[in-house]
Amino acid sequence: MITKDNIFSLTYHFLFAVSSSVIGAIVASWPLLFIFMIVQKTYETVHMSLFKVMHNYNQLMFYLLWPFKKQFKMDNFPISANAAEHFAECKHLFILTVLVFNICLILHFVFKQQRKKMILSLDKSVALILLLLPIIIFPFAVTNFDSFFVIFHHILFNNSDWLFDPNTDPIINVLTEGFFASCFAIAGVIYELYFAEKLLRK
Repeated sequence: MITKDNIFSLTYHFLFAVSSSVIGAIVASWPLLFIFMIVQKTYETVHMSLFKVMHNYNQLMFYLLWPFKKQFKMDNFPISANAAEHFAECKHLFILTVLVFNICLILHFVFKQQRKKMILSLDKSVALILLLLPIIIFPFAVTNFDSFFVIFHHILFNNSDWLFDPNTDPIINVLTEGFFASCFAIAGVIYELYFAEKLLRK
């Protein structure tokens, strides 16, 4: 029988898993970008040093993650109006994700402190279903990441501002498909580990 507690628990864990995976991917994006620039030598494409590109990436991520940062500007990369609009939309999604993650984290400690953690308990069969959900799209994402990436953006955005022109938005030359694929992979692993832990817990 489905109860309000079941629905609350399912929603809580799904949102906690998704927000955790996104934040994990964001944190991992710094070393991933550095590694990909070394391997692919993309910093040479934009005629900058590794550290100058990372400085600009820091400016981008600060804008995306800090809610009070209204103006977006990078020191060495020009940004077109369409790209700026896309980053503004990404900023809303990032801040929403951080907000959801913090709310879930607070709820976890509140219920634990009040010894009401059972409210957040997740049935193992439900945890297994949530764990298996991404596996359905995994083969498609691995074999055809480009199409997966396009579909992902069509779901989240109602415009084509995310299609960057390297001539007007050269930052796309360092934010390569391999870099984004690795970020998605990190997010997927974190999501799977979240529910795997629920299944293995006694």
